[in-house]
Amino acid sequence: MIPHIRPCTPRPEGTSAELSRKIFAAAAAGALLSLTTAAGGGQALENPAPRYDRAMVKALAASLKVSESAAADRLERQADQRATLSSLGKQGVPMDGTYFDEKGDLVVNAGASAAEKRIESAGLNTRVAEHGEGKLTAIKAALDRLALAQAPAGITAWAVDLASDTVTVKVNSDKSTAARSFLKAARAHGDAVRVVNTPQELSPQSTVPPGEEMAFDGFVCSVGYGARDASGRQYLVTAGHCIENLPVLSHGGKRFAESTDSRFTLGKDSVDMGIAAVDEGSSITTAVSTWGKAGTVAVEGAERAPVGADVCKSGRTTQWTCGKIDSYDVSVTYSDPNGGPRTVVTGLASSTVCTQGGDSGGAYISGNQAQGMTSGGPMNQRCNGTVNSRGSSYFQPLDDTLAHYKLTLDTN
Repeated sequence: MIPHIRPCTPRPEGTSAELSRKIFAAAAAGALLSLTTAAGGGQALENPAPRYDRAMVKALAASLKVSESAAADRLERQADQRATLSSLGKQGVPMDGTYFDEKGDLVVNAGASAAEKRIESAGLNTRVAEHGEGKLTAIKAALDRLALAQAPAGITAWAVDLASDTVTVKVNSDKSTAARSFLKAARAHGDAVRVVNTPQELSPQSTVPPGEEMAFDGFVCSVGYGARDASGRQYLVTAGHCIENLPVLSHGGKRFAESTDSRFTLGKDSVDMGIAAVDEGSSITTAVSTWGKAGTVAVEGAERAPVGADVCKSGRTTQWTCGKIDSYDVSVTYSDPNGGPRTVVTGLASSTVCTQGGDSGGAYISGNQAQGMTSGGPMNQRCNGTVNSRGSSYFQPLDDTLAHYKLTLDTN
């Protein structure tokens, strides 16, 4: 089976072409919105653990099945390692990729012995990779060019996987000519490419504090993050497929924003990011909803977390679920169940966070750093209702979106 999209709400009136586009946008939009009026807004729990809200510590502890003390220690350790990494980067120490391992420790690819010694002396783990991030990124870019020329039906996703030191290609069918051509090109790179068979289909997921429901044209998504332009105008940052047709957005039956731009177009090379201008008198809160599972989590910045970092997401359908970040710069193939063309989307991140239709646009957060908005996931995936429900999903990185639209994230 190939990735495809399903409608999350009854089909509205309109032409078949309009319906296909609206259903795609709706099914794609599982946005996590955090909307309140000017008078609303959630408050972070009092007495946060060092550097982090108790809400985030509690959620991480449940996800990892460890004590809250152990979860807090893990967050502290990762924050310290990231600070050390940043310092080494400013000193010009050459590195070829970094990731967190299963124990939560940062691993750095070091190509030169001098760099290896400096990194180790700073207290970080090193590895001399056979391929490394630079070479793998070039291979992945070549596969992107091939896929954008003709969407490879049956190839669900491909991305650099630093932990395995490969470009990992996920396949659920190799029957199409485009898929066979893609796999031939991928395998030509030898052991730098790893092909994984998976039965899963992918689709964007449609069904407002960040994480709550937003509605448009008879469909629903989830609220993402609030941000402002240079003039101070507030915007909602969300998944592009949620607002492809630039609809008016509502929360709780009341209008709060109007879409102004989307970089997603059904059947064309796309990036899953978009923005909506927030109405005067409305606002997006700076505390992510956990749907009563862990209070609220304050948004303090948008620093990108390394691969392997712990992350949680809030969304309209599956609410508060947690996992780890798998890869960045991931490319996927989404399909339309109504017979429309497939869409290749680039620039995503992948995770082990469980999502379902309706979560699109919703908020991913690591510690107190906002990470992105739900894009899509396996079509038939079902989460079990718990925080540590395991699955897989794809999200649009927030830092890329803010940079593209020249916005500054609203923070606590």
